[in-house]
Amino acid sequence: QVQLVESGGGLVQAGGSLRLSCAASGSIGSINVMGWYRQAPGKQRELVARITDGGYTNYADSVKGRFTISRDNAKNTVYLQMNSLKPEDTAVYYCSANVRQVGSVWPQDYWGQGTQVTVSL
Repeated sequence: QVQLVESGGGLVQAGGSLRLSCAASGSIGSINVMGWYRQAPGKQRELVARITDGGYTNYADSVKGRFTISRDNAKNTVYLQMNSLKPEDTAVYYCSANVRQVGSVWPQDYWGQGTQVTVSL
């Protein structure tokens, strides 16, 4: 089995910064794409940013220039540096990873439990 554990959420004032981390553990053969999604109250979950094992990244238009995704392949960890935060960034942030388990041929998606990010005025 594979587990994703997020950390780094919290309460911050508008214009501030937070850094989220997500560590994958368990029976990991390889990790392809890792990403961050978010879900605000009453809204659908949306992609924030994702990164391939080769370092290719893409971002939601709403966070381009403010958020940076990165990963440490040796630690099976993905990060999300969030700067210039806005109240509309308030949401539960979820980590996702496409993981091929040891002994498996096909990868599958795993999700973390979510971490709350609240941006106040």
